[in-house]
Amino acid sequence: MNEQPEDRLLPQDALESLRLENVHLKCELLKARAELDEFTASVSHDLRASLRHVNAYVQIIQEDLGDAAPAGIRGHLGTVGQAAKQMGRQIDGLLALSRLSQVGLQLTPVDVVAMVRDVCAEMASALADRVVDWQVDTDIPVLMCDAALLRQVFSHLLSNACKFTASRALAVIQVNWQLDASGLCALTVTDNGVGFNPQYAAKLFHVFQRLHGAREFEGLGMGLALTRKIIERHGGTVSASGVLDAGCRISVTLPLADVKAAL
Repeated sequence: MNEQPEDRLLPQDALESLRLENVHLKCELLKARAELDEFTASVSHDLRASLRHVNAYVQIIQEDLGDAAPAGIRGHLGTVGQAAKQMGRQIDGLLALSRLSQVGLQLTPVDVVAMVRDVCAEMASALADRVVDWQVDTDIPVLMCDAALLRQVFSHLLSNACKFTASRALAVIQVNWQLDASGLCALTVTDNGVGFNPQYAAKLFHVFQRLHGAREFEGLGMGLALTRKIIERHGGTVSASGVLDAGCRISVTLPLADVKAAL
């Protein structure tokens, strides 16, 4: 049975349909971005205003009570104040995460070895009273990435490695690389720190997820969530492995600037 002309789209009709669909998707994207901007502005202004009120009234109560305040009351007020400050830091983390979806990637060739050395040098003053053995591969290939965002990734990963090796007399932190099956550069940051229960590895990359108590190690649980977002924006992946009291490995994959040079 022959197809009737009206039973199929002519090429120009198909192109027009695709054009209209593309226009519709762009409008939806612009709408979503506008809503995200509105949400970000609301979080930044309204929630911060409420936190300022909480902090202000905690201070007023402390001043009104003065030295006569019972120790228990002072403790409760201190807890409220600390919780408000923690929420402020959490808001900062959420805003940073939301901005990652909006900022355009500025892709350039990045010398990873030099970048890692710079980040380590920045942390040197905070590590002055510790012994850290940095083992960084010197032949890591040049990557095609957003340099500012990749620097954030290494800041998060290396500061985490330093934090979770604080109890070690000798902290060993390695940055190694290899080509993965898809031709991406797989970078791995390994430490000999406290590690974690491997059954909870997937939780590491979610917002505010912590596998150690806040009293043991400070932080929001945002660094790896931000890392995941940055790596995925580059088309890469993240993974983690670890053992309790036997260290941790965080791996990310990123595109090479010159695939042939790395082979």
